[in-house]
Amino acid sequence: MAEPKIKYDRQLRIWGEQGQAALEKASICLLNCGPTGSETLKNLVLGGIGSITVIDGSKVVLGDLGNNFMLDESCLGESKAKSVCAFLQELNDAVKAKFIEEYPEALIKTNPSFFSQFTLVVATQLVEDSMVKLDKICREANVMLIFARSYGLTGLVRTSVKEHTVIESKPDHFLDDLRLNNPWPELRKFAETIDINVQDPVAHKHTPYVVILLKVAEEWAKIHQGSLPSTREEKREFKELLKSKTIAFDEDNYKEAVEASFKVFSSRGISQDLKQIIDDSQAEVSSNSSNYWVMVAALKDFIANEGGGEAPLEGSIPDMTSSTEHYVNLQKIYQAKAEADFLSIEQRVRNILKKLGREPESISKATIKSFCRNSRKLKVCRYRLIEDEFSNPSITELQKYLTDEDYSVAVGFYILLRAADRFAANYNCFPGEFEGPLDEDISRLKTTAVGVLSDLGCNGSTVTEDLINEMCRFGAAELHAVAAFIGGIASQEVIKLITKQFLISRSPSHAME
Repeated sequence: MAEPKIKYDRQLRIWGEQGQAALEKASICLLNCGPTGSETLKNLVLGGIGSITVIDGSKVVLGDLGNNFMLDESCLGESKAKSVCAFLQELNDAVKAKFIEEYPEALIKTNPSFFSQFTLVVATQLVEDSMVKLDKICREANVMLIFARSYGLTGLVRTSVKEHTVIESKPDHFLDDLRLNNPWPELRKFAETIDINVQDPVAHKHTPYVVILLKVAEEWAKIHQGSLPSTREEKREFKELLKSKTIAFDEDNYKEAVEASFKVFSSRGISQDLKQIIDDSQAEVSSNSSNYWVMVAALKDFIANEGGGEAPLEGSIPDMTSSTEHYVNLQKIYQAKAEADFLSIEQRVRNILKKLGREPESISKATIKSFCRNSRKLKVCRYRLIEDEFSNPSITELQKYLTDEDYSVAVGFYILLRAADRFAANYNCFPGEFEGPLDEDISRLKTTAVGVLSDLGCNGSTVTEDLINEMCRFGAAELHAVAAFIGGIASQEVIKLITKQFLISRSPSHAME
């Protein structure tokens, strides 16, 4: 058996050892192991999830062999849950796998407490009524839940959790935390030791742009009553002032300074998103507060006092044209400030834990350090109940998206998926499920969709004939290509939830032709 660090090397580079450890501790329950569920679990098993439990009461039939690559002819007539579970176990023998041969709908109805043992439940191919019931069960048990469904050439992934807190949101683009608009004393002192007007061409072109911007910003402030550039004209003038300091055409450090000058203009203090988090009612902590909110409370106190309105410094600097000596010294200054901020936050965390009657060391140094390093990028996601979404949608938004060229197809399929469930409840089959003319099913589905829209408060709104025809043509088929795509999205969301890294989808994700 390969060592975990070798076996999971590539993914460790993405979510780190802490993220991998969280995955290996997680327990996942899968409801229905058709192609959508099987593909979701396959990705998680290969990723090293701790344990899986597969719930499905059906037997393998000939049709399953055409859309589920985890079944073969030897599985015909056997328990589908048992067959899929055996295949998944072969993919990674480090994952604990078991199955229960029972229909999920029955389990939801007769044994709701069963789900409380899991970290997360992945519910696939459930109809609306079962989704609503399971959502309430998982909310009460504080178990994370993801719904995944593929239907012909469309599909849906929906996350449901009371609250999801993210420390490492890892945004694609985020401004470096250099504090050029609000330098601390040690950084100012370092900048003062460097003469940017030095005539030595080698020294001049190897002055780091951080120092150049600090010195020129100081020069600007002296002749502008202490203010930094704010208007478009002032920003243009500031860039011209930077350019005037060059003594040769090939000074890359000054080009970098001009390109990074916007970092001087950016507003001081914390972002509106972070302010919203530290002002959240959950930041008023109690003995039952999560570690995340304890650290937020410490952060709030730091920003209000020692931080002077700023979050703790991240401590890293980007690559830049510089002499090795200047770059290393600059790096040390940023790291020292970040370490000092971390120690201040850590002490606050320990004090808060002690006041709450909890073990002061119960939150590790590594967790607090990660929190400090990512404090500007913290996120909190909250989701309303599925029942609320179904019965009390935002009518204004729904009507807007139904008529929006970019969203009308996705929202149309969302409405039709709900209409298809209602159709199945009324006629004991999905539209187009059985062979024969589709005209009657098309007419019935159209009427049902109008009823769904009316119940949602969108009277007069319609779904296009093309989408209705397509939905009937799908015949509720679970196609492997679509199931693999939906399973890929669902497994990504599972990993985000468990590792508490990256941002999860804020609304149902759709796949379509």
